[in-house]
Amino acid sequence: MDRKFEEQHLMRKNEEVYNQSARGREKRLYEASVDGSVNSLKQLMAEDPLTLARASVTCFDETPLHIAAMLGHLDFAKALASHKPDMAMAIDLQGPSPLHLASANGHIEIVNMLLSLNSNKCLIYDEDGRTPLHLAVMKGHVEVTRELVRARPEVTGHKLDHGETILHSSVRHNRLGALKMLVESVRKAEFINASDDYGNTV
Repeated sequence: MDRKFEEQHLMRKNEEVYNQSARGREKRLYEASVDGSVNSLKQLMAEDPLTLARASVTCFDETPLHIAAMLGHLDFAKALASHKPDMAMAIDLQGPSPLHLASANGHIEIVNMLLSLNSNKCLIYDEDGRTPLHLAVMKGHVEVTRELVRARPEVTGHKLDHGETILHSSVRHNRLGALKMLVESVRKAEFINASDDYGNTV
């Protein structure tokens, strides 16, 4: 009986030690993501090759790639994508993908890196029904807008609530550069003259 009790006690102790160690790695991974520290990521991966797999399901509201994409840490984002490419398709609790965040913040190099992994990310909607293109246009990031349209031209056809097209969004947010680029890129009368649900054209 005492032996069984000792074994259970030892198992609980080992589990506690493991959980503390895992929480410590999660915190270090978060800090590495915020700092964009590739060396810290390498060290964590050397300690536990499953660090990123565990992070995807346990410790973050968003993945480390979401953080890197938002803050513009290109080298860190590349390192993450090389270890776990499917992280690029992850959606955080608010709905955006890493491509949404990189597009909204104008991080063109990260946008291009994510598109090179899988251009289908252009077609992912956030919780408000917006694609990365909508966020790039709303923030006035013309180069990002150009790359997203080049990668998946059909994304320009996605409408928001009340039939608002991407051109309506350009005008609503006073983004003349994005509007010009979209009109020059698409060059279709039905796109340019599309009306929303209230009959308003651009």
